[in-house]
Amino acid sequence: MSESITVRSCAAKDRDAVVALWTACGLVVPWNDPASDFALALSKSSSTVLAAIEDGRIVATAMVGQDGHRGWIYYVAVDPALQGRELGRRMVAEAESWLAAAGMPKVQLLVRETNQRVLAFYERLGYARSPVTMMQKWLTNPSP
Repeated sequence: MSESITVRSCAAKDRDAVVALWTACGLVVPWNDPASDFALALSKSSSTVLAAIEDGRIVATAMVGQDGHRGWIYYVAVDPALQGRELGRRMVAEAESWLAAAGMPKVQLLVRETNQRVLAFYERLGYARSPVTMMQKWLTNPSP
């Protein structure tokens, strides 16, 4: 991995580049507006979007937040042309550090069961499947 890569919290001006990266990585789904997700993360002191910067360009991200009991990681994305350079591993480590600094004893994340490649990635980083059932209820009508 290039030593010229730095990681910082995003600012509002980074929105378009971050959303483009999330889209290129296949993380965008019709029922979540990524620009709104980005703006919400930046609007709270309990969350942020971390970005890896190389040559002035955002090449990887991790959205991170905490609810007072546990931390959460979302939108881990690495420019498809740069995958395999340990950037995903670094972004997860940066997110974990952010959460540890916020006093969180535990971190959780969600992965679609069909995404075996990503499940294997997180297992290599020490994550384990949780014996829980996630339930959901829409409070607004999701856009298909």
